[in-house]
Amino acid sequence: MNRRQFVWTATVSATAIRTPELLAAPAKYDLIIKGGRVIDPSRKLDAIRDVAIANGRIASVAPNLPGDATEMLDARGKLVVPGLIDIHTHATRAKDGPALCLADGVTGLIDAGSQGADRIRENIAVAQAAAQPCRVLVNIGRAGILPEGDTMDLNHADVAAAREAIGNDREMVVGVKARLSRDVAGANDFEVLRRAQEAASAFHLPVMIHMGQTMSPLSRLFPLLKPGDIVTHMFAPPPNSIIDDAGKILPEVQAARRRGVRFDLGNGRIGHLRWDLAETVLKAGFLPDTFSTDWTPEARTTQVIDFPNVMSKFLLLGMPLDQVIACATVNAARAFPVFRHKGTLKPGAPADVAVLELKEGAFEFEDNYGNKRTGRQRLFPSATVLAGKRVASRG
Repeated sequence: MNRRQFVWTATVSATAIRTPELLAAPAKYDLIIKGGRVIDPSRKLDAIRDVAIANGRIASVAPNLPGDATEMLDARGKLVVPGLIDIHTHATRAKDGPALCLADGVTGLIDAGSQGADRIRENIAVAQAAAQPCRVLVNIGRAGILPEGDTMDLNHADVAAAREAIGNDREMVVGVKARLSRDVAGANDFEVLRRAQEAASAFHLPVMIHMGQTMSPLSRLFPLLKPGDIVTHMFAPPPNSIIDDAGKILPEVQAARRRGVRFDLGNGRIGHLRWDLAETVLKAGFLPDTFSTDWTPEARTTQVIDFPNVMSKFLLLGMPLDQVIACATVNAARAFPVFRHKGTLKPGAPADVAVLELKEGAFEFEDNYGNKRTGRQRLFPSATVLAGKRVASRG
């Protein structure tokens, strides 16, 4: 064999050896969510698209992507939206709370003041164990939620204790909760809110207030709110709701929104949502910035059920689908820095996705006052992807 023949033979042999490796090359994507109606308000996108995921990130959103993926998820006939973000839950009351929410499409959540400084570590432990990003607000009432009222005894509104709790777990405690209703704070509501702001100010954190049925009028309370603060239970009925007797939005409420205060649904089960007031507020053009469930384990069987069910109530009330989804995704992502890069399906973003089914039919929804209405559409959770991985569906 001469030198030229030797080189040719060696080259052919090397190619033959490499061919099986080429055939076994890894797939381009880890997962493709195929053929769903992608609604991404962050990008003003509403179209049939495939969503490709690689290395825990959104890789591509485009029509008819080639099926070069390790796993395929058929989403034809369903909605594909950014993972839902619930900024007002009490999910860390139960060890499996975050997992139950995740199965419903909630890929990020906040526990909004289940505990105060005395026992906040219990909630933080559950939040740290959660698969999805989960953070907590410390209740300004150091003993947390109490049947007799968190801050009826003003000594419970302990600024030093709240600051210590924040300082000890700065990554996990992302704000302060002040529950101000008359059966929670009574005549102390103004001072409780002032102390909550004092506790939060040292760390430049937001305060979330639980409003509705307060002793003090909102005209006195709302001037204490700063940009980035959150008003939850915005559809709570009188006394001291966000509208006056003529159904107009209070000037102090409008002023708060102009300076950057956010307004949140906070569905809950008692005293927070009444159909007629919600209709009046929406008719006045004062739309919520965010939706949240005020989720508790008990709420899974009545009124709340799951986040998609809460969102469906506002389809019933006439909000467009894209706005409903925005309130549970991109808008919510802006409320807390931990969610800053979430709430979107933009390529490069974390691959958190909720696949929802929008069913047509006759569906009963209930407010917090036993009033039931029938809607023609309801959203149901179908599949959840967190950081590029499919998670178990709700059983």
